[in-house]
Amino acid sequence: MAEDGRPATPQEAAQAAPTVDRRWAQRLAAALDAGDAPTARRVAGDLPDRDARASGLDVLAHRAAAGSRIALELLAELVDELKLARAGVRQVLVDESAVDDVTQDTLVSMAASIRSFTGQAGFVTWLFTIAHHRAVDHLRRQRSTEPLADDDVGEAVRISTLISTREAVQQLVRRLPDRYYRAVELRDIERLSYTDAALRLGLNVNTVKSHVARGRALLASMLDGTEH
Repeated sequence: MAEDGRPATPQEAAQAAPTVDRRWAQRLAAALDAGDAPTARRVAGDLPDRDARASGLDVLAHRAAAGSRIALELLAELVDELKLARAGVRQVLVDESAVDDVTQDTLVSMAASIRSFTGQAGFVTWLFTIAHHRAVDHLRRQRSTEPLADDDVGEAVRISTLISTREAVQQLVRRLPDRYYRAVELRDIERLSYTDAALRLGLNVNTVKSHVARGRALLASMLDGTEH
């Protein structure tokens, strides 16, 4: 937050960060502002130490909230790779199968609601709030004995249903990056199980789950009109 009490801009957040964090955030911001997706992806992959990531994640979140598709894609990838959503979910849930499902739900919810990110709290704090809500929703469904869809819950189910039933949404699936498109197509259009999709793709089940979750997250942002 800025000194006058308003939410900090990405530039202010970067300036307040430690030097190594600030450099990473500034490089990310420069690449995104220049529309240089390959450089942004290369910089995002050059992660600093754990304690030096916050301002770079905030930069990505701010750009994604403003409608940058590449920023949202990179943010979803980092949240997944760094297991940030999983860490938030584990503050509430302990069952690993439930943690897997709600982590995917959290990633989709994050993308669908990214426009609500203002920077008043840091991105990780904001993400953990979403994770907490999704985990509590899961516990409520369990208490009410509501049957859960196979391997998917909550917002992930909604997106999966839209993909399977609406031609317009299936057209959007074809706009996903190739590494996510095929996984989403097999899971949500052809309605294969994760195991069968993994066999078809020659990947392990966890990788397929990850690709489906990231693909659904990007689709959620497209459906919400956040893509520019």
